[in-house]
Amino acid sequence: MAKKIERIGIMTGGGDCPGLNAVIRAVVLKAHARGWKVMGLEDATAGLIDLDYRSPHGNRWLEPDDVQDILVRGGTILGTSNRSDPFHFVVEENGEKKEVDVSDTVVENFKKLELDALISVGGDGSMKIAQKLMDKGIPVVGVPKTIDQDLGATDYTFGFNTAVQACTDAIDRLQDTAASHDRVMFLEVMGRNAGWIALASAIAGGAHICVIPEIPYRPQAIVDAIKRRLSKGRPFAIAVVAEGAKPAEGDQSFAGPRELGAMPKLFGAAYKLAAQIEPHLDLDCRVTVLGHIQRGGSPTQFDRILGTRFGAAAVDAVAEGKFGQMVALRTPEIVTVPISEAIANERNVDPNGQLVQAARDTGISFGDR
Repeated sequence: MAKKIERIGIMTGGGDCPGLNAVIRAVVLKAHARGWKVMGLEDATAGLIDLDYRSPHGNRWLEPDDVQDILVRGGTILGTSNRSDPFHFVVEENGEKKEVDVSDTVVENFKKLELDALISVGGDGSMKIAQKLMDKGIPVVGVPKTIDQDLGATDYTFGFNTAVQACTDAIDRLQDTAASHDRVMFLEVMGRNAGWIALASAIAGGAHICVIPEIPYRPQAIVDAIKRRLSKGRPFAIAVVAEGAKPAEGDQSFAGPRELGAMPKLFGAAYKLAAQIEPHLDLDCRVTVLGHIQRGGSPTQFDRILGTRFGAAAVDAVAEGKFGQMVALRTPEIVTVPISEAIANERNVDPNGQLVQAARDTGISFGDR
């Protein structure tokens, strides 16, 4: 017989993302309708590693009145962190920083709070942590979140649609100044090792070049594509560059070595590409790194709806004892899948898929031919 649920926790991990508050709102409203109490855990697992974390404004019981007006807000009212992995937590000892495993403390504090289940909202990294916590005995239900769209087992993750809209808006604006000044404008967008944001926004914004991690580029091929435009009387171009893009004979660009407790920071792919091709053109090249503008702002209606559906489905999964599962969109239904399945393989762009072919058919060069 399944354990009676009375008190659940919810946390948001990894990068912030439009639609997180929609999930929190749906969880709180549906859980309270069931008579449950919901504790919001501050900054992902940081609130479970230290129960006094940011006290008295840290972990707190959430009431329906606390979430009624948060649907339109970006970010997360619970805070988030990509540096609170309890299995690789950074501490300082004798003046030196090192990574240690504090997961036993998380389990102990989960029990101290007398929580019956945990809803973990996050991307690939957060789901890997959720699976490990499940293996240590914490009943977890996952909710997929990432603007990168790289999490397996779900058709879409909320946040992606809003991020693509921000990138498309940027392309629209860059088109104007590129045409006015006869320039090649490089727009670097997020996505880590997946090119979904770059590809979708390049198509939506009518870009001329798109370089993504899944299709290593050759600088000369991009030079040739721009020169073909020049020969047709079009002396400007828009190039969308995924932060994880790399040349066929080279590596990804990073902003220094990996910091303890954090993922490596991808940065500079667009600057590298611009430097490679500008000497071969009689056009001025300019770089815009969109950065965290892609992460913030009010979520689109798609992400508000998907976040709401995921949050409501997560409560159902807890009620049904489907722990170790992640809610997922299998259009048009919301289903549950094992978290282990969701994290087994990163979801990447298929270089031979229909979306890439549609981009090629409309004149977008990937710099590979």
